[in-house]
Order: sequence, then structure tokens, then C-alpha cells
Amino acid sequence: MFLQNLLMADNKSNCFDSRLWQACAGTMVKMPAVDSIVLYFPQGHAEHAGVNVEFRSDVKIPSYIPCRVSSIKYMAERETDEVFAKIRLTPVRLSEFFETPEEEGMVKIGSDNSRKPLSFAKTLTQSDANNGGGFSVPKNCADTIFPTLDYNVNPPVQTLSATDIHGKSWQFRHIYRGTPERHLLTTGWSTFVNQKKLVAGDSIVFLRNENDKISIGIRRIKKKSVAMEPETSPWWFPSVGNLTIPRGGFSAFLRDDHNTNSSWSLINRGNVKAESVIEATKLATNGQPFEVIFYPQSTTPEFFVKASRVKAALQIPWCSGMRFKMPFETEDLVISWFMGTISSVQANDPSQWPDSPWRMLQVIQTIFSIYIMLL
Repeated sequence: MFLQNLLMADNKSNCFDSRLWQACAGTMVKMPAVDSIVLYFPQGHAEHAGVNVEFRSDVKIPSYIPCRVSSIKYMAERETDEVFAKIRLTPVRLSEFFETPEEEGMVKIGSDNSRKPLSFAKTLTQSDANNGGGFSVPKNCADTIFPTLDYNVNPPVQTLSATDIHGKSWQFRHIYRGTPERHLLTTGWSTFVNQKKLVAGDSIVFLRNENDKISIGIRRIKKKSVAMEPETSPWWFPSVGNLTIPRGGFSAFLRDDHNTNSSWSLINRGNVKAESVIEATKLATNGQPFEVIFYPQSTTPEFFVKASRVKAALQIPWCSGMRFKMPFETEDLVISWFMGTISSVQANDPSQWPDSPWRMLQVIQTIFSIYIMLL
């Protein structure tokens, strides 16, 4: 009943622009196509909740359950604008998993034959987030996303209209001025900052669709708990050059050997309840349809993985010494790569999930190691 009550809550957070949802979620996020077959991992679902999930010891929960995707709702939190999805899954026979065509898989939200929308993201500086200040617009964003300014006017200025993920329109004064000259959003920006409660480290996403309409989205910064300092946290990594560890990057695949439910604070923690995970796994184990909530900006990976991807991964003879390469996305929507060497192949939690491929690869790069789901 807990899950049913949660999913029957206010639907006013429905997202009408799925392309903005995708831009805020990140280009690395590929949601399953409706009617496709995926493997549901209860272990990964519990990890996504970010709290200690106590499964009943007298009930055997499979490490993975093949399911058909019945429906997906793309949504966003009213208070934070954080995007999430409600996914309805229906358990199927294991034979359907093996019979799944190789081409069946994940799709990008809003993908069709129309012109691909342009997007640009910027992590807010302290100056950008100051109350009463303005937003310094990167030249590339102004040139590719915003309408062209009339540079014959002194100063070049225009009113920029942008729609947020809830459909609300915001008006900003876009001006080109200063020494050296630069693009700025002035009037209207402080109101946006205050109402959205933006802070330095949050990211702003601008998107221009095929009709040249501008949308604006938010990616919230993730803050670590004061209870765990960087020097002692098994979840902590140093910066790499000028890159800090991104959301959905290395930390998306980490295993805390001392405590699998680290005190690292994620945005979605508190939104995905332990009770909802327990009820979902109970329904799934009994072969009944169930619903899950997924926050793509979490630092945990998808706990529903397309069938063809699982089958392909399981056919690889993973072993120590193999080279490993994995893409990840930074806060500014830049794709980079993690490269390392597999040091061990073993069950992440042999007592609870002895036959699960979830996080079964330990990959080492220079001074730190991470545990990775081979899918």
C-alpha cells in the first residue's frame, strides 16, 4: 500500500517537455522503451534508495527478475525541479529474456525524426548564484542557443523568454556589455535564482527545440554529508585535472566496502523509501506488476537494464588484468572516459546476492579502485 499511495500522489509534477527532461537527466541516460524487456535488480533498487533496506531473511529474493516495461511517466519535483521517472514493470518468464531481439533496447527521450534540440549546461559560479547579481552566459551558449542579438544597437540587448520543466515562462534581459564585453542575463535572473533556491555548484541547462523555443532546466549539486570527510570516505575521489568527479561518473559505480549505505548525501535520498523498495521486490518476486521511481541524477546506476545489454555482458569472459573503459558525463554535459584495469571479478554481496552480476567488477586506476556493474 505504501507504494500505491506514493504513486497516487499529486500528478501536477508531470513533465510536458520530454526533451528538457532528457537534457536535465543527462545524455548518458537512456530510458527503456515501452514494451521492451529489462532485468530488474532488487539489489540496485535498494542502493538507489540510499537508506538501509532490510529484506526479510526468510524470503528468497532473486538477484534479478526479467520484466516487460509497461509504461513510463517522465516527471519533475515541484520544489527542486529534479527530474525523475515512474516506471511500471511486469515480470515475465525467463525464456522471454533469452528470446529478446538484440536490437530491442533503450531509447533517448523525445527521440524522433525531428531536428535534434540543442542544449548547453553551465555550473553556476558564486557570482551567478548571488542574490541581486546576473548570470554570465558562455559565448557558445549565446551563439547556439539564444536568439541572435542585434549588434548594431548600443548596447545589444533583448528580452529572452525561457520555459522551465513545469511549463512556467521566465523573462530575462539578455545584454552584451562590459570590459571585456560579454553576454549577461540581468533583469529577471535574481527572481529566478531566489524562487528556484539556486546555489553555486548547481547547473543550469538551456535547450532550444526545433521551433527555436528556449527551455531552462536545473541540475542540483550533490553535497556530501558532514559526517564523512573526504580523507576517510571510501566514496571520495580527488579532482582529475580541472574535472571534479561528476554526477553519474565514477561515484555512480562505487561500492563502500565498510558500509554499502554510505552517508554520502544524494538529492533523491528520502524520496525513494525503503518501504517502496521492499513492496516492489515483493510484488516482483510473486510475478505481479509493480512500479519503481528512478532519479537519473542520483549517483547510482539504473537498476533496470535492457536484456540485450545483459546478455552481451555475460558472454564476455571477464578476468583480472583486462583493460576497462567507461564513459561518464560531467556537470557541463561533456563526455569523458574512465580507464582502468580489472583487478577482480566476484559477487558484490555474496551472502545476499551470490549469483548477481551487479557491481561484480573491481577496476583499479592509479591510486583508487571502484566496483562496477558489468552491465
